[in-house]
Amino acid sequence: MRRRPLLLGLPLLGLTRAAMALPARALEFPADHGAHPGFRTEWWYVTGQAQSGDRDFGFQVTFFRTRVEGTEAMTSKFAARQLVFAHAALTDVRGNMLWHDQRIAREGFGVALAGQGDTRVRVNDWSLERRGDGYAATIPAGDFTLELQFAPTQPILLQGHQGLSRKGPDEKQASYYYSQPQLAVRGAVTLRGRSFDVAGKAWLDHEWSEEIMPPDAVGWDWIGMNLDDGSALTAFRLRRKDGTPVWDGGSFRSPKGGLYSFSRGEAVFSPQRRWTSPVSRATYPVEWIVRTPADFYTVKAVVDNQELDSRASTGSIYWEGLSDLYESNGRKVGRGYLEMTGYSKALRL
Repeated sequence: MRRRPLLLGLPLLGLTRAAMALPARALEFPADHGAHPGFRTEWWYVTGQAQSGDRDFGFQVTFFRTRVEGTEAMTSKFAARQLVFAHAALTDVRGNMLWHDQRIAREGFGVALAGQGDTRVRVNDWSLERRGDGYAATIPAGDFTLELQFAPTQPILLQGHQGLSRKGPDEKQASYYYSQPQLAVRGAVTLRGRSFDVAGKAWLDHEWSEEIMPPDAVGWDWIGMNLDDGSALTAFRLRRKDGTPVWDGGSFRSPKGGLYSFSRGEAVFSPQRRWTSPVSRATYPVEWIVRTPADFYTVKAVVDNQELDSRASTGSIYWEGLSDLYESNGRKVGRGYLEMTGYSKALRL
């Protein structure tokens, strides 16, 4: 869900338009790869694993766009009608370290862009764009640089009901949401001046909405997992302060392309092992049992400390990191990303 797949902790910024239930509609491509500026929030979210010899890396690239309703009537070219945020992170498995960075800018003046018609998002010299059928990300961050290309190996996966994904008990708590799992990754990772040619797998989510968080939800837990056999697993839950679920969902697509979308109550998250951040003092479950219609899976963080402090952009602290997936017999069957929000403090969108 993004995080991550959902927009994290943005200030209200005068966003007052009453949200309405989103109508079911057929997503159209390539147009729906691009931005939807009439919607309040939107994000393009790429996570993955990459290898270079005996070095393993996890990476995350996310671009967020938000419509600022309070400035829509302003005539000034300097009015911040759309804001674009970007987060990037690199997990160095051997070094047991997470590196991350962030950007924020108003759209326009050649500084930030969320283009319509196809994927073209940029903040300063950070960018993600669709080229042909694939994607390219260029992220020159503080201690690391990502120059990665992502090639599809499978069709687009429409989440929820043909791309309309419920996120709460009220019909207006929903998003348009599709994924592209099992992307083939090529490119280069530079970490503190040392460059690595890498290859691996990635997962892309694109989601846009007017309202997602139910009022009694403080955060969410989400997984997007590429299985070794070509399957793709999504599972998420939004939870209350006491940890009980407000809503849950997800999907499983088999190697042959059969898709099962979960009904409410079919994705059950049970925390197993916790880790406490020495920085925020937030405690996160870094190992889960996730019950789904496909199997009872165990999700284990590859590195415990994958907490991101994004208070300089989206205003929140959250955990998002490379994790391994095990089936019910204990066999490792995949790898992907786990995202956990609302553990430091309740999110306010």
